[in-house]
This record gives sequence, C-alpha cells and structure tokens, in this order.
Amino acid sequence: MAKAAILEKVGGLTIGEVELADPGPHEVLIDTKACGLCHSDLHFIDGAYPHPLPAIPGHEAAGVVRAVGSEVNTVKPGDHVVSCLSVFCGHCEFCVTGRMALCLGADTRRSADQTPRIIRSIDKTPVGQMLNLSAFCEQMLIHENACVAIDKDMPLDRAAIIGCAVTTGAGTIFNACKVVPGETVAVVGCGGVGLAAINAAKIAGAGKVIAIDPLAEKRELAQVLGATHTVDAMADNAVEEVMKISHGGVHHAIEAVGRQASADLCVKILRRGGTATILGMMPLDCKVGLGAMDLLSGKKLQGAIMGMNHFPVDLPRLVDFYMRGLLDLDTIIAERIPLEKINEGFEKMKQGTSARSVVVFD
Repeated sequence: MAKAAILEKVGGLTIGEVELADPGPHEVLIDTKACGLCHSDLHFIDGAYPHPLPAIPGHEAAGVVRAVGSEVNTVKPGDHVVSCLSVFCGHCEFCVTGRMALCLGADTRRSADQTPRIIRSIDKTPVGQMLNLSAFCEQMLIHENACVAIDKDMPLDRAAIIGCAVTTGAGTIFNACKVVPGETVAVVGCGGVGLAAINAAKIAGAGKVIAIDPLAEKRELAQVLGATHTVDAMADNAVEEVMKISHGGVHHAIEAVGRQASADLCVKILRRGGTATILGMMPLDCKVGLGAMDLLSGKKLQGAIMGMNHFPVDLPRLVDFYMRGLLDLDTIIAERIPLEKINEGFEKMKQGTSARSVVVFD
C-alpha cells in the first residue's frame, strides 16, 4: 500500500491509501522521494481544467526505481530518476522529427494489460492516473518513457522541480526560443517556471533579462536568479518601462503565468521580429493574437508545451548544470512539506508570494 493525495472532487485533496499493480512490460515502479507543487495541478484541483475523478495529481517528481517490467531497458532498480509528463511513444511523426513534447501516443504509453494500475486500498475501486504520472503518492507506476536516470549525487528534492518547472522554463529558452547570446529576454511571471526561464536566460548569455511581476518578493527572487532589470507588472507605465530598458522592445517575451493580460503584455513589449512564447495554462476560452502591424513588423507568437523539451537528453544536462553551479534550484524552492500539508501548500500558492513548495516523502 502507498499513501497518496487523491482528488475526490473539485476543491481539495484527501489523503488515502492506494495499491499499485505490478509493473507491466514497459512500466517502472518508483519510490517517490519528492514532488513539487505546480500551478497546473491547481488548475485540475480547482476545476478550471476538467479531468475524470477520482484521480491522483502530481507530475513534478523524483525518486528511486524499485522494480521494472520485463521489456524495460532504459532504467534499472536502484536508479535515481526524474519523471516527466511529456511521455513519448518514440515512433510517431512528432517523435521522429524531434518534437517529443508534442507526442500524443497514449495507446503506446500503457501496458498491454488494461487492468487498473491504481486502486483504493479500502474498496478496490480504480483511481485515475493524472498526466501519466500521479506523483502525489509514495509510489509511481509509469511508462519507462516517462522517466530518465540521473546522477545519484543530485539531491532528489531539487531534482524533482526539474521535472516540470525547470524543464518548461529552461527548455523554452534553450529549445523553443533558442536564445542567442546578447539578445534581450523578458519573462512575465516569476513563479517556478518564470524563475527557471530567467536563470536559463542568464546561462544562455542573454544581454538583458527583464523580470516582470506584480510582487516585489518575486522580483527580488528573479534578481538572485539572473534578472538584470525588474518591472512591476501592474504599473501603468510597465510597457513603456520595458521599451526604455530594451531600447525599443525585447527579442523574446515569455509568458509564465497563464493570464490573458500577461499574454497580451508579452505581445506589446516585442521589438520588430520578436517572438512571444506562451507557457502558462490560460483559461480555456482565452485567445492571444497579433495585430496587423505586429504581423507587418515580423513579430511571432508561439506556444511551447513543457518548453518543447527532449527530456531524456535535457534533464541530465540540467542536473549537470546544477551540479556545476550554473543552475540555481535552491532559490526556487521556498519550502519542503510532508504530504499531509499539501492543501496548505496549494493555499500558499494561491497567495502568490513565494516560489515552489516541494512535498518530501520519508
């Protein structure tokens, strides 16, 4: 049996016990050691994004492999691993053209055995697996293409946040935007994803890194992680301030909040030929667009799910960046909490004053 935070109904999580099946041929059973609280989880908990219930959320995790299925050849028992929700099939159009984050090969992610992978201990009823991971649980049973082995010297609480926030933020800089040294980058929203993007922009050699957030505490964190300038997102002259700092607009504007206003701001602060990249999970009825003059100015708008990562390659590199002192994960983690305090962690997230909370399992 394993203890888990289960989403029974919209509004909050309950702690209960579940049982996981034995690994199928391509599945991996992992003892979860740490899992970050991500705003994407909150969207499901609050009902902004629908999902069949009951289910176990959580997708930003690290742990130790306990057992593997008969066909698994990428990891072995005892390996330290980071999970990633952008599990890939390996043979669809997106995978073979290097866009693994876009893979939708759900039929290949499961074991051929379609019996429930997770059930409640109390009544043996199925519990849904959210985003192929369900990491708010003492154990994860996932496809081998949803995790990657990392250096065992890497602290697992810091490794966990690489699985989503850092992969998304840093991946956007390195993969989706391909930031060139000297370019100006603006990041709207200085939560876990935004801070990771700021840190990665520094690593990539961006000339100016402008952090835009309404909270002074978040802007201060951004400066620790590499922001050269900060702007209050709620200031009446925020656009003018960015234009002044960047001498006419930024090369890259990254939205890391999930709000219409912040996406629109990204478009407004672009220079000619600049690119706005939207990372946040906005309300499903939101639309972001470019005007006629934006198009005539060569401006571009793109989404970048999970930073358009190639996670089997990217994650070990990000671990190496941390081990070499280039990537600052310590500043991004605001607190470490037990599973029993997970709802308190999400309440703190709603206040928006701190960065990442991480659930640590004994």
